[in-house]
Amino acid sequence: MTVTASRRNPASVWARPEQFRSIYSHAVEVSAGARLLLISGQIGVAPDGTIRAGFAAQCEQAMDNVEALLADAKMTTADVVKITYFLTRAEDLASLGDIRRRRWASAEPPAVTTIVVAALARADYLVEIEVTAAAR
Repeated sequence: MTVTASRRNPASVWARPEQFRSIYSHAVEVSAGARLLLISGQIGVAPDGTIRAGFAAQCEQAMDNVEALLADAKMTTADVVKITYFLTRAEDLASLGDIRRRRWASAEPPAVTTIVVAALARADYLVEIEVTAAAR
């Protein structure tokens, strides 16, 4: 059973632009008694250990990794309440938005933080995705 989570996007906080409403909420409130799954930062490395080439391919693989971990816990992206994206290049923000809208858009989106960092653990990593999911 999926947890009922309340999205918090009050008028007293800046209005979300239309293009982000399906992929971003300011806050998500989860009721007590939920199972929490804290997924460590996932990168664009495939199960065979190969690193995908380019931002889009790495982002897709990192999302595949997140989805595999959710499935292992008997959860789906509908259970995700918080996502943090770490990017090494600001110019990849538009691509990230496109991929998010295609793969993880929702009428009830999670709380999201996107950070552009100087580097990740390895110079060839372009994106890392950290997720919190909640279910009963």
